[in-house]
Amino acid sequence: METPKQGPPEGWMGARTERRISIAPATVDDVPLLLRLITALATYEQLTHRLTATEERLREAFFGERPLAEAIIARAGDDAVGLAVYFTTFSTFAAEPGVHLEDLFVEPDWRSHGVGRRLLAHVAGLAVRRGCHTVSWSVLDWNETAIRFYRHLGAEPVAEWSSFHLAGDALRRLGEEEA
Repeated sequence: METPKQGPPEGWMGARTERRISIAPATVDDVPLLLRLITALATYEQLTHRLTATEERLREAFFGERPLAEAIIARAGDDAVGLAVYFTTFSTFAAEPGVHLEDLFVEPDWRSHGVGRRLLAHVAGLAVRRGCHTVSWSVLDWNETAIRFYRHLGAEPVAEWSSFHLAGDALRRLGEEEA
């Protein structure tokens, strides 16, 4: 497994950093790296108790017969320093596709160096090329740094909606009613 270096090398500040960061789609060979970055994200978000991903499950989800999501990786040279995971959505009101950004993560030592912006710009560009009407995502209420970053980019919170999820026993119980 790749070991991340501690922060940008000397001289990799600001615009120079942005030019030296490469963004590319993840490949099946990147699965161990994806799991490392996802684990780092779960740790940052204090959600490791929800982390059940394995290399096998990620391989199937991203590169199986029917991929469920896509991922891009930001690299500084050979070191992976961030990722974005996203998938296509559909708006019944607009009758158009959208992109849901499931996760955006930048290694702590690489934050404030343009990596997150580059990742999000890549996803936005992909959405535009695919004819999508929106890119949407959720952010934890306590993550003020991310909220400021998103607002700085022009993103707006969607205050009139509340997020819900059905999982675990509640999901199984409701699913059993289908029969």
